[in-house]
Amino acid sequence: MMLRYALRTVRHRKGGFLGAFLALMCAAALITACGTLLETGLRGTIGTERYAAAPVVVSADQNVHQTTVKHKKGKTKTKHKVKPIAERAWLPENLTTTLGRVPGAHRVIPERTFLAEPLIPTGTGDRTAYGHAWDSAALTPYALTTGTPPRARDDLVVDRYLADRARLKPGDRLTVQSTQSPRTYRVTGIAAPTGDDIRHQTSLFFSAAEARRLASHPGQVTAIGVVPAEGTDTADLKAAVAKALRGTTAQVSTGDERGPVEFLDAAAARIKLVSMGGAMGGTSLLVAVLVVVGTFALSVQQRHRELALLRAIAATPGQIRKLLGREALLIGAAAGVAGALAGLPLGSWLHGRFVALGAVPATLQHTASVFPLFAAVAATLIGAWAAARVSSRRIARIRPAEALAEAAAERGRPAWGRIIAGLALLAGGTVLVAVLSILRTEPASTPVTFLAVVVLASSVALLGPLLVRAAAAVLGAPLRLSGPGGRLATANLRGNAARMASVVTPLTLLIGMTCTVLFVQPTLGHAARAQAREGTRADWVLTAEGPGVPAQAARQLRTDRDVATEVVRTTVRVGLDKYAAQGVSPAGLTRTWDPDVTAGSLAELTHGTVAVSELAADQLNLKPGSTLKLTLGDGTPATLTVAAVYAKGLGFGDLTMAHDLVARHVDDPLAAAVLVSTARSQEELASAVRKFPGVRVVSPATADSLQAERLRANAEVNYFAMGLVLAFTAIAVVNTLAMSVSERVREFALLRLAGATRRQVLRMLRTEALSVLLLATTLGSGIALAVLTAFSIGMTGSAAPAVTPLVHVTVVAAAGLLALIGTALPGRVALKARPVTVATARE
Repeated sequence: MMLRYALRTVRHRKGGFLGAFLALMCAAALITACGTLLETGLRGTIGTERYAAAPVVVSADQNVHQTTVKHKKGKTKTKHKVKPIAERAWLPENLTTTLGRVPGAHRVIPERTFLAEPLIPTGTGDRTAYGHAWDSAALTPYALTTGTPPRARDDLVVDRYLADRARLKPGDRLTVQSTQSPRTYRVTGIAAPTGDDIRHQTSLFFSAAEARRLASHPGQVTAIGVVPAEGTDTADLKAAVAKALRGTTAQVSTGDERGPVEFLDAAAARIKLVSMGGAMGGTSLLVAVLVVVGTFALSVQQRHRELALLRAIAATPGQIRKLLGREALLIGAAAGVAGALAGLPLGSWLHGRFVALGAVPATLQHTASVFPLFAAVAATLIGAWAAARVSSRRIARIRPAEALAEAAAERGRPAWGRIIAGLALLAGGTVLVAVLSILRTEPASTPVTFLAVVVLASSVALLGPLLVRAAAAVLGAPLRLSGPGGRLATANLRGNAARMASVVTPLTLLIGMTCTVLFVQPTLGHAARAQAREGTRADWVLTAEGPGVPAQAARQLRTDRDVATEVVRTTVRVGLDKYAAQGVSPAGLTRTWDPDVTAGSLAELTHGTVAVSELAADQLNLKPGSTLKLTLGDGTPATLTVAAVYAKGLGFGDLTMAHDLVARHVDDPLAAAVLVSTARSQEELASAVRKFPGVRVVSPATADSLQAERLRANAEVNYFAMGLVLAFTAIAVVNTLAMSVSERVREFALLRLAGATRRQVLRMLRTEALSVLLLATTLGSGIALAVLTAFSIGMTGSAAPAVTPLVHVTVVAAAGLLALIGTALPGRVALKARPVTVATARE
């Protein structure tokens, strides 16, 4: 019976359920899109290109391992955890001899992959350039289409893509920036791969001796390809290879497993995409729950008279709950299916945008199955049903007489349960803000930041009627002075506080979340840049437009009086924890660099020592003289002695080691910057490094500006990721406003029959919208300020969030525009009908 009645209600009240349908559909689309990103991170395919002709590939272990054994109550529990390293790990070259003796192995091909950037005006487009030895061309395979193989140290073979792009032919000269100083090579040939599977890279082939020099890892290779003999099954060969390598940490890959070996950035992006998709999905789900509950509450409030009449004619509380629950399930099913289907192209578009922004490499292919769709539909159904149950608690529990009375006039005070729940959420949000102020790492603080905003906005949703009445009391006098429209608006704010509160909540969430998203990254970035500016003592800075500044450029500037400090950046592991690290040239370091040493001395920084930030020292319980065991970027273990502890870790990283130690264990050993202390002019320095293409001499202020541009580029990814959630919230704002105004058609007709003009009614609506906007701006800005201040205290040590007034005003103006649009357009539509027709029509 209830299902049949629910179907009839939905059929005859399509307009009333439209707002709930839109909110649920947007939520389902958002959940599906985030689900496809999460699934891409978990199961996305990374196809091989370079190793297409090598069915079996042997590579080094790209992970750090930690095994923990616990003995408790007579039981032993063993846990094994792994974390990826930041750089490419290398294999001993002598393994090729071992693999050559494996039964079924026809050919064993060692591979060296290293940085090799051709310095051409057109660049390499959307492809990354890598250098290899010509001996490993068979791994793809590449074959010469013209010319001869490279034999001398200055010989070079380029692939067809690069030759066409740079218009190269045999005999031409090409300058390449690799791991050493840039060098000009003679193009001896052009090679093309078999097939068209090479889409994400361009290859430069050197002679074996030159490739060994540029790889800078003597006695090591990046991978070894094994080609099976005729008639040998790949699975059998893999097993034989694994048996031969038993006792080593080498990994054996076949099929799609070869892709992550080739494209390390894609393998690392999987973890990033899982984190990003999970964070976006979690935040979207919390926002969706808040928005959907508010939308259903407003929908139930609009039907208060109808539901009260049902109670009056003997409908039981259980029947009312069942009716609203079945209606919600019907709307949720339709909206969930529509939203889930819309979420698939949305997820694909999101993946494409992340690729375009550089957050995800194109080699990680977008993957979508039915699981995100089912999850979105299930979440929509559960969310709709739960929202209906929460919204129907009051109307289902009170006596029929009270229901009819509340249908005629809004209750004076919210239920005590609602007030207590709102205060509990307010207390929970306050606790989260307090916790945020003691979190000192970005991975820990970021989720707490957005969770605090949602929890505090939820408390606003529950305490909204009280807050609206308080705002009406404060704004009453100024509004009454504005004329009849202002007096009507004041009366509505006081008499319909619950309805106005349903509009305040999404606006508060929109303003609070937007301000938090926009100012979190600048708060961290500005503090880091400030520390870097204060700690840079150099007169000039060398930067490069390409992969980095060659070591020879720094040596060119060093004299008895001048200091050139090379800076190489990487990421290391201490245990399983990740730390930002850098390598610096120890000689004359204090003339160019001051990280504010609080213990020890930078004079003790050598190949066997390390300087650590105060944060790292606190986390790892270190002091000068302590021993620190860590894993370098390429997986090489190192044991160092702490030489100094410094305060400016945000600007200079948590760990600082000798340049040569770090440079030997990174894929790109070129310096990110060279700090120069000298009495020479900028022109004299520029003349000294003129032979290094792309290297510039700039002031520390200009270097700081370049760093700011890089930070803004990185922040764009975060803005885009959260922008979708904000777009959903903005849609919810307009949706809620439209629902709120469309309910008042009869009220507008009675006002016009009582003598109010159409213009006065519209002015009343605008005044109400601006009053609600003022309250939402106060609450949303207050929430954002509290959260950002706590974030700033925890991450930077000072209560100074980077809030740009103009950006804040723009956010409020955009929210105001949405509020006015969401109010004015439905209001004009509602005022089109004749007042007498509307007033005398049956409800």
